[in-house]
Amino acid sequence: MKRVLVPIGILVGCVLFAGFLLRTPTEVEATSPEIIPVAVRVAEVQLESVQLVVKSQGKVQAAQTASLSAAVAGPIAWISPAMQAGGFVEEGQVLLRLDTSDFETARARSEAALQQALAESRHADNEQMRIQELAGQRLASDSQLQDARRTAEVNRARLADAEASARQSELDLQRSEIQAPFNAIVETREVELGQYVNRAQSVAVLYGADEVEVRVPLAIRQLGYLDIPLGARGELMGDQAPDVTLTGFYGGEEHHWKGKLVRTEATIDQNSNTVQTIIRVQQPLSVDKLSAFGSRNIPLPIGLFVQAKIVGKSVDDIIALPRSVIRNNNQVLVVDAENKMYYREVEIYRLEEDRVLISAGLLPGEVICISPIQAVVDGMSVQPVREFI
Repeated sequence: MKRVLVPIGILVGCVLFAGFLLRTPTEVEATSPEIIPVAVRVAEVQLESVQLVVKSQGKVQAAQTASLSAAVAGPIAWISPAMQAGGFVEEGQVLLRLDTSDFETARARSEAALQQALAESRHADNEQMRIQELAGQRLASDSQLQDARRTAEVNRARLADAEASARQSELDLQRSEIQAPFNAIVETREVELGQYVNRAQSVAVLYGADEVEVRVPLAIRQLGYLDIPLGARGELMGDQAPDVTLTGFYGGEEHHWKGKLVRTEATIDQNSNTVQTIIRVQQPLSVDKLSAFGSRNIPLPIGLFVQAKIVGKSVDDIIALPRSVIRNNNQVLVVDAENKMYYREVEIYRLEEDRVLISAGLLPGEVICISPIQAVVDGMSVQPVREFI
């Protein structure tokens, strides 16, 4: 009996307790979940003046290139030791001499011909004066006077020809020496000692040593960031030429050079829609002088690849912010006085590598979000943490 009554009693007790719970339910008050605002870094917007910088890159090339040619023909008798690839030559320095034997002989013959022509011309002039006096006394005929005049004129012409031949022989003798037209670096030498060179034959190629140029491409829109007259023709002079800093690696070290943007080329590249600009750099006179950057102010090597930073125009009343604040191409997140965050469209003046310049859409004193927050709901509450930028 105990085995039967105990389970039945437990079952009845459970049923009665369940019925009690159903008849007396506990009412729980509904409460809204607590929302914890997201902490974000914010910064206050300020107007400022910004100095624009335009960046590009290019290779160094010679500002002056000369292909020296022989003005006269002859065998080479002497070559300067400096006339080697990579050698430095100064303006007016003699680079090579031709054998002058033929030129000296030609000068001597031309001088002799000049003396003969001079004597004949003087004699013809005196004879003309004598015949003219006789004709005045009616002791000589008009035909004799005309013959004397013709003879004098012919001899004067022969004298002029002899003088020209003498000048040409002297000039040929001078041209037997080939001199450097400017301070230069020898790029190639194309002749050897004893070689016979013809007139107009190339003997060497020189690069100017005083200055070099760098051709760097700029997008058309980048020209608007430079303080240069867009319609200017020829070279930019004085303050019109923007300052440029060139940076390159040479000999395992980073070097810097100062230059000027002196001109833009006349055509636009149809493939890249860019304009080639020319930067000119004056080469240092002494490689031992230290530059303002602390590295040795070495000459800028031709063919070196360099980065260019061109100083552009100064823009006032602009807002400079980190580039990461831009969302959806032209929007930023603004935090109001109630710590609510909203999207705001802005007008972008320029996007740079690490910052954005905003010209409209924000007012001084407004607070914007600079945190890289991903999930954003318009009007969401945030906990701002101020930072200075």
